[in-house]
Amino acid sequence: MPRKKTEAPAPARAWTVPDRAKTINDIARLADVSKKTVSRVLNHSPLVHQETRERVEAVMRQFNYTPDPFARGLAFRRSFLIGMVYDNPTAQYIVNMQYGALDAIRDSGFELVVHPCDSRNPGYIDGVHRFVQQQKLHGVMLVPRVSEDQALADMLADIGCRYSRIASVSLDEASRMVITHDRDGAAEAADYLQSLGHRDIALITGPSSYRSAHERTSGFVEALSKRGIELPAARIVEAGYTFESGVAAAERLLSGNQRPSAIFAGNDEMAAGVYKVALRAGISIPQQLSVVGFDDSPLASRLWPALSSVRLPVRDMGRIAASMLLQSEPGAASVASASVRPHLVVRDSCQPPAC
Repeated sequence: MPRKKTEAPAPARAWTVPDRAKTINDIARLADVSKKTVSRVLNHSPLVHQETRERVEAVMRQFNYTPDPFARGLAFRRSFLIGMVYDNPTAQYIVNMQYGALDAIRDSGFELVVHPCDSRNPGYIDGVHRFVQQQKLHGVMLVPRVSEDQALADMLADIGCRYSRIASVSLDEASRMVITHDRDGAAEAADYLQSLGHRDIALITGPSSYRSAHERTSGFVEALSKRGIELPAARIVEAGYTFESGVAAAERLLSGNQRPSAIFAGNDEMAAGVYKVALRAGISIPQQLSVVGFDDSPLASRLWPALSSVRLPVRDMGRIAASMLLQSEPGAASVASASVRPHLVVRDSCQPPAC
């Protein structure tokens, strides 16, 4: 009688997930925990046992799991997106602001989305409204100049959207404000030029519609006035916070025989415009013309000679503004300060005026 063929027992199969992006449900099954436990691990909750946390984190590392902010928003009926709304012509300023915001939200599970706009467009507030609603944002950072628009802040308050504002003076509740004290930085620049012996000083301002331009202008002019130096109207030229506008302003100030011995520009981009005009006209910096900028962007140290500039800690400003929006989150670090202070960084672009 033929022997009955027996089959070897099939080896136990590991639970596998199809070759696709893993979801929070996949991670929970692989780690043999609940979806809620995975969520607690993602949010650094102290309610998870260390052994369980390590097991969940090992599975997430194995499958390179990164939580999808949109999916998390649907699952928890809330958003994990922070918005940044801006209308600013200086690219490096915006990049540094984004770096600061990313510093704040790193490892928090939140992501940053940006919305450039034109605040001169009468419909721009409606555009921000659509951005907030479509992205279902957790909160919004408002960067100068839009941070100075009370109508925009009122709209966000009306629809119940968290927001933080960065501005040179206080415009709102302290919990929503990052104050930059631009006036004090400009006053320090004025004191420095005066201490070198300059009395014929010119000023290139930012757009009059910007509160920062108003504060920097007022701080500079008032500081000089206290030292007995009055700036005539012909020595104050409004520009647009851009390199090109700085060139145009410098051409007006340096074209005549009675040139100023020093120029304070409302930002580094405009100061770079002064450099171009001076070079073209054969005016030596700093031997024949001293120049000071504002912001202390990377451009300041790349110019030759290196530009003295008022340092505004833009990255810190972005970090603080984003941190304010996370204050309601479990385990979120408290904001140490809602105020930053500019200070002058002295380099090689200034010296006492020629006799």
